[in-house]
Amino acid sequence: MRFLHDTSPATDLTYSDVFMVPGRSAVGSRLDVDLAARDGSGATIPIVAANMTAVSGRRMAETIARRGGLAILPQDIPGDVVADVVAWVKSRDLVADTAITLGPSDTVGEALALLPKRAHGAVIVTGAGGAPVGVVTEADCAGADRFAQLSTVMSADPFTLPAGIEPAQAFDLLHTGRHRLAPVVAPSGECTGILTRTGALRATLYSPATDRRGRLRIGAAVGVNGDVAAKAKQLLDAEIDVLVVDTAHGHQDKMLAALRAIRGLSPSVPVVAGNVVTAQGVADLAEAGADIIKVGVGPGAMCTTRMMTGVGRPQFSAVLECSTAAADLGAHVWADGGVRHPRDVALALAAGASSVMIGSWFAGTYESPGDTFRDSSGRLYKESFGMASARAVRVRTASDSAYERARKELFEEGISSARMYLDADRPGVEDLLDMIVAGVRSSCTYAGAEDLASFAERAVIGVQSASGYTEGMPVPTSW
Repeated sequence: MRFLHDTSPATDLTYSDVFMVPGRSAVGSRLDVDLAARDGSGATIPIVAANMTAVSGRRMAETIARRGGLAILPQDIPGDVVADVVAWVKSRDLVADTAITLGPSDTVGEALALLPKRAHGAVIVTGAGGAPVGVVTEADCAGADRFAQLSTVMSADPFTLPAGIEPAQAFDLLHTGRHRLAPVVAPSGECTGILTRTGALRATLYSPATDRRGRLRIGAAVGVNGDVAAKAKQLLDAEIDVLVVDTAHGHQDKMLAALRAIRGLSPSVPVVAGNVVTAQGVADLAEAGADIIKVGVGPGAMCTTRMMTGVGRPQFSAVLECSTAAADLGAHVWADGGVRHPRDVALALAAGASSVMIGSWFAGTYESPGDTFRDSSGRLYKESFGMASARAVRVRTASDSAYERARKELFEEGISSARMYLDADRPGVEDLLDMIVAGVRSSCTYAGAEDLASFAERAVIGVQSASGYTEGMPVPTSW
């Protein structure tokens, strides 16, 4: 990319400080743009769910990978649990979502507790051999006693789709029959998943991120303390597809030693390391063995590093400098943190990032690991917290003595509890992906770019005032 008028700014810039200028384009349609990451991660869209406890779990990993992105399991999950999650995600269908299933004698209360776990908003009631005998939605439960059996409120004998059906055909059948969703049924009669009309449509627009055996991809993180090589080997043996070596201050000797130890294992998957914000940090991590470097110190919504320490760097400038340095070394960067709108994702990619890591934005979705709560006004939210907060440190140091845990908790650099509200119009992570991907595709067409590599080459970036940023905001009501 280049700056408008070829004038480099005198100060470092955030995403809000910049805008992109349209250029001549021969790209006829947004759907002609190839958004596949070029960093060896196998992602078909440049989106990574951050390795935060409140963000990435099995539901997030499954859903993101089905649409082409990646989720990274956090470092504080025990290795055996990671192995179970990886195996579960890799066993998921590439088209149909995982169904929530209960029996006819289970209760309305149990269904209501599970419904917010999935964006499809339905419980499949199964009978003998796992065959679907009914469907229950939140509307079916309205006004019903919480102890009532599902057999009394379900819609019996539901319309079903055969396993392996082409997504376009499934959409047509659902649309013609005016069905919002249907259980997917194997030849044996067992329910193997659920497909909504929107899900069938998405399956024609996205390509899942799959490994060499055609299974969904998933990554996991490891820290820089303890026996890093042993922990990394356990993750690699679990068949993760990306290994992330993660610490808040990535440009330190412990990180370099951890990378060299991991390289001694000859991993067959990309190794990601971070976080850094300078060209020298990129050079040192790449020399130590990182294929991809995570860029970002302090821009995250849950991070208090800049306010606590004064350390960090405006994210757009950090990504631009680091991606330029990485390209010279044959490495890549992930822009980690600071994105709150689709425009921010597009600008990070224009600055040279191969993918963009998103945390808190995805924490407020059905697919994030936390439970769903309602505030006093009835709005749904989930709790999120930073990975350097006292809450996260407490979990990460559970095996330490009470004295050592107390000492470490004094030095927090993150928020321990924040409310991430679910967007009423986009409560699922796929809803957010639709919005982000649509924005990035349009950005590429404005630049005349058919893929992300040419987008980073062709983008023209200008610097704006705060008033310029405000001018670009939509006005939902009259002024």
